[in-house]
Amino acid sequence: MSSIFKTILLFALPASGKSEVRNFMANMEPERLRDDFHIGANLQLDDFPYVHFMRLIDNCLERRGEDRIFYESDDLPYYDERDWGTLTLLLNEDYSNMKAQRYLNTDSYAMDLFSRIDQAGMKVGFESRIAVLDDDLIEELADELEEDAKAIYEGLESQYTDEFNDRTVIIECARGGPDGSAMPLTGGYGYQFTIPHFSEEILNDAVLLYIWVTPEESRRKNNERANPDDPGSNLFHGVPMGVMLGDYGCDDMAYLIEHSEEPNTITINKEGKTWHIPIGIFDNRIDKTSFLRKDKELWRDEQIDEMTQSIKTATDAMWNKYRK
Repeated sequence: MSSIFKTILLFALPASGKSEVRNFMANMEPERLRDDFHIGANLQLDDFPYVHFMRLIDNCLERRGEDRIFYESDDLPYYDERDWGTLTLLLNEDYSNMKAQRYLNTDSYAMDLFSRIDQAGMKVGFESRIAVLDDDLIEELADELEEDAKAIYEGLESQYTDEFNDRTVIIECARGGPDGSAMPLTGGYGYQFTIPHFSEEILNDAVLLYIWVTPEESRRKNNERANPDDPGSNLFHGVPMGVMLGDYGCDDMAYLIEHSEEPNTITINKEGKTWHIPIGIFDNRIDKTSFLRKDKELWRDEQIDEMTQSIKTATDAMWNKYRK
């Protein structure tokens, strides 16, 4: 049996510490990461670049006097929460392409990404939203967004490898629901909607690392980290307050844990199959991760020790279920 996790779903509310945890693991000695945490060399997937790209599309449309198609404004959530499924299906493609080392050979990265977003959206119930635009308008959008799309593909393809035995794929997502929502969340909100949209290929090998903060702490840290000059950054992007309250006012992880069929797992039923995904909880309600946004030379030993123990507590819980 392998000594490492094959796939980790890294979930939490925005600004909870997901990207900081990834940064911490990326700076850890490979032997210690494997021996103490059962994590191999990291291959990392994240749906935030797609969130950002969809906002760029809307901004380009708005500047041309056209209707926005994903968000009412940059300060508000998706028009339709089913787009959380769109993002998940895009991650499935990224995972599959990484495993198969599929490099994109194209004259237009933006056109390819437009098509992928449209196709993923239609699989969760939307009509086509980009391909139905005027051809000249689509070409204008593609020209303006080509470098942004190319950066997404280059970031993915730079991680490709033909050796996965010592690698762990970490897939980062944030999901939630409107502030004040009752449980269970419904519609396209929350992890109850997102996790079943992951491919069987991902679910078969997955464990779940959940970083636990309150929605109030998530909003505080979001405001603290936000850098308006770097809106596309994983570590420093800020989520508008309308989105924080409308999409991330709560989350349903505690509900899913409580109603799982097996302790220390999340039960997922999909197309007649059932998965019990091992879960580990990193308790970050008292902030342990913000120091990781600083230069590594400024990290203090006591901060590193506390961080290390918190991750180990979570990964030990995951491993105890994963290896059975």
